[in-house]
Amino acid sequence: MLIMENTALAPFTTFGIGGPARWFVEAASEDDIAEAAGWAREHGVELFVLGGGSNLLISDAGFDGLVLRVGLRGIETASAAEETGQTIYHAAAGEDWDGFVERVVQGGCAGIECLAGIPGTVGGTPVQNVGAYGQEIASVIESVRAFDVEQHAFQEFTAAECGFAYRRSRFNSSDHGRYIVTCVNYRLTPGGPPTLRYADLQKAFANREAAEGTPTLAEVAAAVRRIRQTKGMLLVEGDPDCRSAGSFFKNPVVAEVELKRIAACGDKDPPRFPAGPGPENAGRVKVPAAWLIEQAGFAKGYTLGAAAVSTRHTLALINRGGASAQEILALAGQISAAVENRFGIQLEMEPVMVGF
Repeated sequence: MLIMENTALAPFTTFGIGGPARWFVEAASEDDIAEAAGWAREHGVELFVLGGGSNLLISDAGFDGLVLRVGLRGIETASAAEETGQTIYHAAAGEDWDGFVERVVQGGCAGIECLAGIPGTVGGTPVQNVGAYGQEIASVIESVRAFDVEQHAFQEFTAAECGFAYRRSRFNSSDHGRYIVTCVNYRLTPGGPPTLRYADLQKAFANREAAEGTPTLAEVAAAVRRIRQTKGMLLVEGDPDCRSAGSFFKNPVVAEVELKRIAACGDKDPPRFPAGPGPENAGRVKVPAAWLIEQAGFAKGYTLGAAAVSTRHTLALINRGGASAQEILALAGQISAAVENRFGIQLEMEPVMVGF
């Protein structure tokens, strides 16, 4: 296993921001992961696991520890229980997520077609409980295999044991930094219908003739990618709006009774969406952070030095070219303060912060 020193991290991120890693290693197998974790423990240095680099902001000083980049590859399928008729996909953590979605869709399995176009790797999806356009990873997870850094052993987690909530799991909350995901097993539905709950998707197919029938999984996935591109949320070479970490803020989940107070603080009633399944979301709704940001006075294209709000989507902060991590955080701080001053809501940042 080759451990390198003072390796630039910015090229491994979609933001294109950040200083170097004191030590850096690529893991191509589970044995590599165990060895790297053991090396970090033996040398008394902090360990950070890097996947696709699409949901993090690295400090300008970099990371004074060992960065472990997960490069495990491989996808296999197996039949699930006969009574369900579903298929289990075993995907290694280093597989490109959008490539995996495309393979599943081409295989005729429903369950993640609305998650097309999301940058990053398979291993990051259960950590963040990735969701978009009416689907969420928690609904299709069968199990997650991970390396326990504390016990120095591999462990399997059922979906119930992952502690999924909105953009959360045990892996980024109660057990943050303890587990390194190596494989994710997804339970998907062969021949299942696409999910068309989200307004943007319904609009995309509104003029579809009845004779054309229900959109196929491939058509829905393609529509999602087009929608993401209009919002600067699809990685396109040379597009400055793509130098981001995607949605920089989480959509706040509030009690329904809060909506009247929020409306009174603004010029119009706020949009609202279901908070999600589960008893913990009873009487609660999701308010779009993008709407709050716009109402607080930040329009698309607003700039602060080399940092800016995307010209296509208010929820994304971008690197216009040569931006520092401090500039991104300064812009995020301005936005957060303005939203809290106007609506009394504290926005929560979504990217992982590294080296701060």
